[in-house]
Amino acid sequence: MPLSRSLSMTSLSGVLPAWEEEELPVEDLLLFEVAWEVTNKVGGIYTVIQTKAKITVDEWGDNYFMMGPYFEHNFKTQVEGCEPPNATIKKAMDALIHSGCQVHFGRWLIEGSPYVILFDIGSAAWNLDRWKGELWHTCNIGLPYHDREANDSLILGSLVAWFFKELTEQLGDKPNVICHFHEWQAGPGLILSRSRKIPMATVFTTHATLLGRYLCAGSVDFYNNLDKFNIDKEAGERQIYHRYCLERAAVHCAHVFTTVSQITAVEASHMLHRTPDVVTPNGLNVKKFSAMHEFQNLHSTSKARIQEFIRGHFYGHLDFNLDKTLFFFIAGRYEFSNKGADIFLESLSRLNYLLQVHRSDVTVVVFFIMPAKTNNFNVESLKGQAIRKQLWDTAHCVKEKFGERLYDSLLKGQIPDMSTILDRDDFTIMKRAIYATQRHSLPPVTTHNMLDDATDPILTNVRRIGLFNSRNDRVKVIFHPEFLSSTSPLLPMDYEDFVRGCNLGVFPSYYEPWGYTPGECTVMGIPSVTTNLSGFGCFMEEHVSDPAAYGIYIVDRRYRSPEESCNQLTQFMFSFCQQSRRQRIIQRNRAERLSDLLDWRYLGRFYVHSRFLALGRAFPNTFKVDPMAPLKTEGFRYPRPYSVPPSPSASIHSTPHHSDVDEDDDEPYDEDVEAERDRLNIKGPFVLSAVPEGKKKQPGESGN
Repeated sequence: MPLSRSLSMTSLSGVLPAWEEEELPVEDLLLFEVAWEVTNKVGGIYTVIQTKAKITVDEWGDNYFMMGPYFEHNFKTQVEGCEPPNATIKKAMDALIHSGCQVHFGRWLIEGSPYVILFDIGSAAWNLDRWKGELWHTCNIGLPYHDREANDSLILGSLVAWFFKELTEQLGDKPNVICHFHEWQAGPGLILSRSRKIPMATVFTTHATLLGRYLCAGSVDFYNNLDKFNIDKEAGERQIYHRYCLERAAVHCAHVFTTVSQITAVEASHMLHRTPDVVTPNGLNVKKFSAMHEFQNLHSTSKARIQEFIRGHFYGHLDFNLDKTLFFFIAGRYEFSNKGADIFLESLSRLNYLLQVHRSDVTVVVFFIMPAKTNNFNVESLKGQAIRKQLWDTAHCVKEKFGERLYDSLLKGQIPDMSTILDRDDFTIMKRAIYATQRHSLPPVTTHNMLDDATDPILTNVRRIGLFNSRNDRVKVIFHPEFLSSTSPLLPMDYEDFVRGCNLGVFPSYYEPWGYTPGECTVMGIPSVTTNLSGFGCFMEEHVSDPAAYGIYIVDRRYRSPEESCNQLTQFMFSFCQQSRRQRIIQRNRAERLSDLLDWRYLGRFYVHSRFLALGRAFPNTFKVDPMAPLKTEGFRYPRPYSVPPSPSASIHSTPHHSDVDEDDDEPYDEDVEAERDRLNIKGPFVLSAVPEGKKKQPGESGN
């Protein structure tokens, strides 16, 4: 049954190619997905499995189950307990329960409400030594007693393998179980299931290799030395050799190995010595608006709220025009080098110089939203918001008096004397309010009191480049070392509302297997900067002919030196500052149009292909797959927007100009016409390997 969704007027869903794959007999199959983050939010994998749940439930119905560890608090707040709908599932669970292991079943209260099977690790911990011995005798992998996470992963994996043994014995010889394992924490379950020859098809996905994340955190030249690392030595020196062995064994035991991006596929082939069979990009549940202008209105509303914060934060130094101020931001885990905060800060210093040299009246306010150790809000920041509110109240009080006296004069048929309409007390109140805004210090760079102020990487580099929010600076920096919340007394906005109010998201990451932050910007119609070392950037380069025209700026950090990459990022931001308000609106429309490309309704097809491939390899007599067919999936490409001239110089001014002056008002542009012409302009078809004969339309696919 096709998925229903309200499509945007500016949607390009019509250009997404109809890909037809042989439909799996889901009514005769059981699909399981194992991950440490099922009902347990730790990192990005939680977002992947949570957002993907609905489209998987729509396809598989009651034959889809998620599996993970049981945590009492998570179960009570996120899961509705119920009985398993399948008798064989219940019997397999009962076998474990009767042996003293606690297993819980219910519906996860997220979109799609998938069934979950959660294993209580603590109740089975008494088996740990025996299972360690079995792992050693089977795979020669030993786990140290002090690594609790690895030990818990083994307990979970042993329970999962035990469950599948009981389940397949109940089902008999019919090959009807597929299990998808995510990350090394789920790896022991796959390893033990395969070593016990349990008849099931297996898929393993690595979202980021263990060793890759550790090496990049150490500031090494990772991608240029992939073929030079002594993998065993590097893992041993970082005391993660046993974890690395679990990850690598799971990769080689799986029938199908997948990863989330092309750049991670290159990494995995060197780190884990197996080339991924399928790349399964991460998607989002895209909620479209019925009219184009709705998300533009949300941008204006959220931007006004950010401007109010700026008025308070820069009180006494608000000598720049907020209508000509652009808001940039970077957000995510506080990994200074991996997330590209180092190159971003250096580029901001150069952008500040360019704006000053060209005497631009555009001001850029940059937010760093990265959680760090703090002890409270900065007193000066709170004081600024209090002064702003006091000024607001004073202005409203005087405005009411002015209005009443004006009204009385007009009723009497008199033109009021503007010199007497406000008395001396009113002028006194206003003067006191003005004097209250005087400050003898610069606006603070950080909104909180930092515990490690002297050694904090962001603050250290801010001091180095000298961006202290002085009056001469055209680039202002605000470091907000906490995730945003609507209950904050300082900046009371949720992350989504904040992103909608910004003009540009900047994520020049060095190590980013996928990167949800630029994807979220795209879905909300906000232009963003990413890199060709992030999964998202590689995906956009592959699928979009001219990403920059759609508001996706891709910095080359793979084939250029850090200096060249820094200059490229500076030029991207400087060019963005040169755009007129009209050009930015057009670019937001185009960015939002790409959201269909990131929808699970489109990206879920790669998971469908990986499952079919796994069944073909696990049960070749039942599920036929052409072994000679290439496994690489090739995506189509969005065309260059129809209204963009062939030369970039014709669409971007060569010198700065006011952001609110629309010199190009006579430029012909119609969003709906451009979208329709782009649909007709697509040349490259979508090609997916191993498509068997007798093809059928995939449920939920567009027929356009």
